[in-house]
Amino acid sequence: MLKSKTLAFTGLRPHKLPWGTNEDDPSCLSLKIAIRARLAGLIEDENVRHFISGMAMGIDQMCAEIVLELKNRYADITLEAAVPSKEQDMLWPQKYRDRYSQTLAKCDSIHVISEEYTDDCFERRNKYMVDNCDILLAVWNGKPGGSGNTVEYAKSKNKRIIFIDPFELAGGY
Repeated sequence: MLKSKTLAFTGLRPHKLPWGTNEDDPSCLSLKIAIRARLAGLIEDENVRHFISGMAMGIDQMCAEIVLELKNRYADITLEAAVPSKEQDMLWPQKYRDRYSQTLAKCDSIHVISEEYTDDCFERRNKYMVDNCDILLAVWNGKPGGSGNTVEYAKSKNKRIIFIDPFELAGGY
């Protein structure tokens, strides 16, 4: 039997996605289908059993929710929240705070990087996720930013990286 593997997520925030906050957009729905199919394949073919989400707005939360859906089919998979600080959602719009709280409550474990916000807690969270995964799924368009930094760190650690470009799925927006 294959050794179980861990996959971490990195990705864009809503304001950087082609559809913004409209998750009913056909391109967003296509992305969710693509992520779900890729994760199911990794669970079945490569024995990925543990997932780590940074729980930020956008792709992080979307991927966490997809893992929670997949738990209905694969009861032995687990979801870990890697939270940069306990205050991560403090300044978010209420709908994202509610979504965050609901998703966090369903996680199998929560790893808090810093009790309080610090200038480097997001970077430390990203490094924690990469250091503790076998595979990084990057839902990213190749532009500089937090996801780009996470991808570069994963490359420096010789981690396997799977890329999904949301702009490609959106027809190049």
